[in-house]
Amino acid sequence: MDEKVVIKTKHGELTLQQLAEAQPGIARQMKEIGERFHVLYYAAKAGNWKLAQHELNVVISIFRVGGALRPKFNQDFTTFTQSHLNPISEKIRAKDWKGFEDAYSKGIEEANKLHEKHGYGFIRYVLPKNPPEHFDLAAHE
Repeated sequence: MDEKVVIKTKHGELTLQQLAEAQPGIARQMKEIGERFHVLYYAAKAGNWKLAQHELNVVISIFRVGGALRPKFNQDFTTFTQSHLNPISEKIRAKDWKGFEDAYSKGIEEANKLHEKHGYGFIRYVLPKNPPEHFDLAAHE
C-alpha cells in the first residue's frame, strides 16, 4: 500500500514528500557557513570571543540540520565537527589566538578536501582578506 501522509496548512495540503523536496540544499547552507566562518575568524582576531563562539555554534547547528536533510553528508559533517570545529571551539574558550588560528587553517584545508571528495573540487573556501564590514567586531564586555 502506497499511503501518503498529508499535512494540512492554511495554504492547502502538502505531502511529506513535497515537504522533503522543498528543503534547502547544501549549497544554500554552505553559503551561510562560509559567511559565518568569515565572521568568526575576524571576531576571534579582534578578541570578541563571544561572537566567535556564537558564529561557530551556528555553523555546527547548520551542519546538524544539513546532515539530517542530506544523509549522504551526515558522516562527513559529524566527523568534520568533531575533528575540526570542536578544536576551534576549545581554542575560542581558551582565548588562544595562536591555537585558534592553527585550528581554523586546518579546518579550511579539510573543508576543501571534502569539497573534492564530493565532486565539488572547483569550490575552494579562502578566508576573505578583510574583516566583515557589517559587524562591530570589538569585544563589548
